[in-house]
Amino acid sequence: MISLSNRINSLAESETLAMAQKSRELKSRGFDVINLSLGEPDFFTPEFVKEAGINGIKENHSFYTPVNGYLELRQSICKKLERDNKLRYTPEQIVVTTGAKQALYNALMCLVNPGDEVIIAAPYWVSYRDMVQLAEGQAVYVYAGIEDDFKIKPHQLEAAITPKTRVFMYSSPCNPTGSVYTESELQELAKVLEKYPQITIIADEIYEHITFSGVHASIAAFDAIRDRVVIINGVSKGFAMTGWRLGYLAAHQDIAKACTKLQGQITSGTSSITQRATIAAMDANPSVTAHMLEKFRERRDLLMELVRDIPCFIINKPEGAFYLFPNVKAYFGKSDGDYHIKDAPDLCMYLLEKAQVATVAGDAFGDKDCIRISYATSNQLIIEAVKRIKECLARLK
Repeated sequence: MISLSNRINSLAESETLAMAQKSRELKSRGFDVINLSLGEPDFFTPEFVKEAGINGIKENHSFYTPVNGYLELRQSICKKLERDNKLRYTPEQIVVTTGAKQALYNALMCLVNPGDEVIIAAPYWVSYRDMVQLAEGQAVYVYAGIEDDFKIKPHQLEAAITPKTRVFMYSSPCNPTGSVYTESELQELAKVLEKYPQITIIADEIYEHITFSGVHASIAAFDAIRDRVVIINGVSKGFAMTGWRLGYLAAHQDIAKACTKLQGQITSGTSSITQRATIAAMDANPSVTAHMLEKFRERRDLLMELVRDIPCFIINKPEGAFYLFPNVKAYFGKSDGDYHIKDAPDLCMYLLEKAQVATVAGDAFGDKDCIRISYATSNQLIIEAVKRIKECLARLK
């Protein structure tokens, strides 16, 4: 009999990936499923980035890479951070990882001891909770509802801090809500964190290039806390490079060294070809992907217009990423024949089975009253999906 570790037995499966798998299973059985569960751009990687990857192969970049990434790539990331974010880093402060997910995991494993508390702004990305669990830390959630645009206030953050607090983590633009912290809002949070030098801030900025109003703001811009900020970013979302698997972190050199040490025992360096392609992405002006941003804005506006016609869906206006996170609590307790909706997971399964539309329950993100709808798909599919959802929900009594 195989005996698995308590660590893996207690770990939850990613709800977003689980719903995507259920969607694929239904599709394989002939159902016309519209998948609005995954956070994956439906664009192709830009041609100049693909060409750089192809050249990497032709130029025989096929050997092991430095654990923390090619120096040339880390230099390009530094230039990008200064050009786009007005932040100065050295290559020694950059660690290139196999996706932003690994950068997050590396940082938590290097910063958290058993029993340490990690404050997570909720709603949060699905894997934060489980990564903290793997690091043997204690997650402490600070929640903001739709009435506050899903953004926590400084007094909430301060109230959650204890002598055991070691990390505060958040995303902006946020997955799953699409909410974006402004510079002034981040400054107020920074003023709180300035008083607690034992706290490191993990800022997940993977959706930086998908911001619909104003310029993306980073909490690392505030000098008083900058050395305690770990920026997480990558190319999956902004450059439609999900399958290339490349993320990076920018942090104090001590943190970067620790993350490199950890990574050296796990994956070592990221794919050489992906790194060559990413150099081209980092060197490019952000305007090269402006067409993607405008298409996402168009889809957001279309989805919001359509969803407003669904009774009892409460929505905010997401200012980034490509998700809508409606409050659907009004449908809990309703039934369609033998199908009874107790909660958001029930509602998502109902929509998948009866409307063939895949969404993700908000429970996975720390809000039991909401569901996440991705609009990283075509206008045509968005229109059809909302039509099916509306018709399906109308049968609930």
